[in-house]
This record gives sequence, C-alpha cells and structure tokens, in this order.
Amino acid sequence: MKRMGLLILMGLTFLSFSLAFGQEVYKWVDEKGTTHFTDDLGLVPEKYRDQILTEKRPKEPTSPPSPSPSLSPPPFEPPKSTEAGKEAGPTPVQKDILGRGEEWWRAKAIEWNEKYKTARRNYEMAYSEWKLKENELEASKFKPDSLKRKLKAEIKVLEEKAKDWEKQMEEAKNMLENVLPKQARDYQADPGWLKIEDK
Repeated sequence: MKRMGLLILMGLTFLSFSLAFGQEVYKWVDEKGTTHFTDDLGLVPEKYRDQILTEKRPKEPTSPPSPSPSLSPPPFEPPKSTEAGKEAGPTPVQKDILGRGEEWWRAKAIEWNEKYKTARRNYEMAYSEWKLKENELEASKFKPDSLKRKLKAEIKVLEEKAKDWEKQMEEAKNMLENVLPKQARDYQADPGWLKIEDK
C-alpha cells in the first residue's frame, strides 16, 4: 500500500514537472490498478495505448513585451558647469551680422591707423618745408625777382602738398573716431575690436 502511494506521488510529481514545461503527458492504469505517467508515447505498453489519457498544461497568457532598453530615452543629465556657474565647453566665436569677426574689424582699424600716421608725418614734413620757404622769401627782399618768383612757386607746391596731407590725415582720423565705430554698431560688432594698442 505504501509502495502504491509512493508511486502515485512520484507520478504526480512527474506530471507536475511535465505540465510546468508545457509537454504532453500520457496517463494509463495497468491491470493491477496502478496509475502510470510518461511524456514518451513509446514507453506506454501497446495493450494500454487504447486507454491512455493525454493531458497538457494550458498555455498561460503572454504578457506584452517590455520595451527594449535601447529604445528608451537616455536619462537626463544637467550640463556640466565650471566655476561661477558657467557652462563648460569652447566659447563660440563672436561675429557681426555679416559673419565678420574680430580679426576683420581689427585689420580695418589698423589699416586706417597706419594711413593716419603716414598722412600726419607727411603733413608735418610738408608744412615745415613750406614755412621755411616762406621765411626764405621774407629774407630775400633785396634779392633778384627771379629768385623771389622761384621761391613763391616752391611755396605754392609745398602749401598744396601740406593741405593734401592734412586732408588725408583728417579723413583717417574721422574713420577711426566716427565712421568705423558707427559701422561696428550698425553691424553689431564688438566696439572693443577697434581698439589698437600702440607699440
């Protein structure tokens, strides 16, 4: 009796494992009244095959698949910051509304500054020669008229030259002090780009 109970218990255990894995289980009772279970039809004796019962564990409803980790958005990370709360990374290059940067504006300022220096230097030289000739003419009151005419012609040339250089000097000065700063404001350029360090 104990042996039969043990066999039944073993059979039920085997059945539970088989059902857990969703396999077909064949059940039959032999001539001694002992219940047998197997998942291999070939192990069932031929004389009992007409009375075997097939059991199969019903399929459990499948749960919807969880979203793929690769498709989920990455976790939010605040931007790394440096001291004083400034964001890390390279500072973008500042440009005016036409895409011109500091280098372009500084080159213009240097160009006009050189023009101003050249014009001023030449003006001072021409002006100095002009005044020397005037003094020479003043001192030639008792000299021949031909010399006076020559000095007057030279004075006129030097005067025109000095005035021409003075005009160029004023133009360069106006560009540096008024025109370029106004253009920088109009094109939204940094006024500091026009500052020139004298060496």
